[in-house]
Amino acid sequence: MKTVRVAVVGAGVVGFSTAVCIAEALPICSVTLLAEKFSPDTTSDVAAGMVLAEVFPDIPLERQRRWFKDGFDHLLDIAQSEHAPEAGVLLTSGCQIFKEVPAEMKPFWSDIVIGFRNMTDLELKRFPNHKFGQAFTTLKCECSIYLPWLEKRFRKAGGRVEQRKVNSLQELSNNFDIIVNCTGLGSRTLVGDNQVHPIRGQVFKMEAPWLKHFIRDGDGMSYIYPGIHSVTVGGTKQVGDSRLQLDQGDSKSILERCRKLEPSLRKAKVLEPVGLRPGRRSPRVEKELVELRGRQVPVVHNYGHSGWGVSFAWGTARDALGLVRQCLHEMPLQAKL
Repeated sequence: MKTVRVAVVGAGVVGFSTAVCIAEALPICSVTLLAEKFSPDTTSDVAAGMVLAEVFPDIPLERQRRWFKDGFDHLLDIAQSEHAPEAGVLLTSGCQIFKEVPAEMKPFWSDIVIGFRNMTDLELKRFPNHKFGQAFTTLKCECSIYLPWLEKRFRKAGGRVEQRKVNSLQELSNNFDIIVNCTGLGSRTLVGDNQVHPIRGQVFKMEAPWLKHFIRDGDGMSYIYPGIHSVTVGGTKQVGDSRLQLDQGDSKSILERCRKLEPSLRKAKVLEPVGLRPGRRSPRVEKELVELRGRQVPVVHNYGHSGWGVSFAWGTARDALGLVRQCLHEMPLQAKL
């Protein structure tokens, strides 16, 4: 019997991953996911969806490794299963190139992705402005396909979905015993977190079916990621910029940079979405007790993944699940009856 009412707020890749983890692991919980926007209108839908990462300064590296490995293993299982086409998850090989040799020649995730190695001089000849490169196989997750698939999986586990804007946690206090906040950029207003800020990302979707391998500049500013139906080409990382309109200057700069890396893009057709990443110095994955309408309600936070939501979503969702379990253990018995 489902006796504990859990609200998950947010329908991006972090929200749905968290909702699925809770609904599948805790049959005692009745889980409802609430959000104003669903796919194809979420930040996640615009994401390139590559499983890569940079280091968050305030999170122990071992915890980041675990998040990354949990996410990689989860998506790899899907990519190697019959669900891959309907889930929009695929293996992808390519390279990350650097204009100067980086201080950290091996990222913390180098032994988690497949076949990580330094590029040869012959391979680097293609990129005369770059001195160093890494080749490996990772995963790409097409969120406009993956999110509806996750929603289906969530509903199959007994989850409910409700489309509505949550303006404050107070609204949820009478109907839910535990609240899980996965609102990304929305956490700035929902829970008053001023550490959250928009990072504007402008990308192109391009028709270039002849491209099979990704190229990423190590500074993260230029990348070419072939996907199932199109190639994602970017990008920008404009901290504090909340414009969702296309910027022609950005468009020109992106195309120039990426055509230098891959001249055949001159022959490709262009589409241009813009998204806002939920920037934060480090993700917030923790629980607290919040007084809502005179009672103490456990709130689990899982947001602030910046540009790495797809990479870390399943790993932080598993941590959030652990925090929900702790909340259940700490609840008075009558709350569960």
